[in-house]
Amino acid sequence: MSTPRQSRADRRRATEARILDSARELFAEKGFERTTIRAVAAAAGVDPALVMQYFGSKRKLFGQAVQALPTPLPTTDADELVDQLLASLGLKLGGLPEGTLAMMRSMLTDQAAADHVRAALGRQIDSVGAALPDPDHPELRAALVVTALLGVTIGHQLLGLAALREAPADHIAALLRPAIKALAGPSG
Repeated sequence: MSTPRQSRADRRRATEARILDSARELFAEKGFERTTIRAVAAAAGVDPALVMQYFGSKRKLFGQAVQALPTPLPTTDADELVDQLLASLGLKLGGLPEGTLAMMRSMLTDQAAADHVRAALGRQIDSVGAALPDPDHPELRAALVVTALLGVTIGHQLLGLAALREAPADHIAALLRPAIKALAGPSG
């Protein structure tokens, strides 16, 4: 019995997904500046012209490769919020998606990547700020929480700091809990 043939649209989607997967890996490993269209094409097993045909430019390829959706925080209880934030840190320390790593690696050398990260962090800060039960300086408090967690994530994932890499995520979360709770404000 023969296998069903893929439609042209299915083959195109599969090729596009293969290119995006290869781009995520290379951007995460090398950053934006050192990743080339030729390298992405070679990793995906396609011609560089096809990458350009599908995505138009390295910048557009990068933009699609690093897209991520923000996570809403539907609580206004400080203890619950702290639990959610520290749980998300545990997930981040367990490993980040290649697109996120690519964005983080590129944000210091590429203005568009920095703008993308700034916008994503802005959405996270707005979400956390809206969930804070203490009305005193919610945006500043949220920015401090988000950037503290970002710093731990960078130290663990990108810099590979031994103290962070060797500690279990739940131990790091336990040590951070009082600081995050103090920033979140009184429990509801």
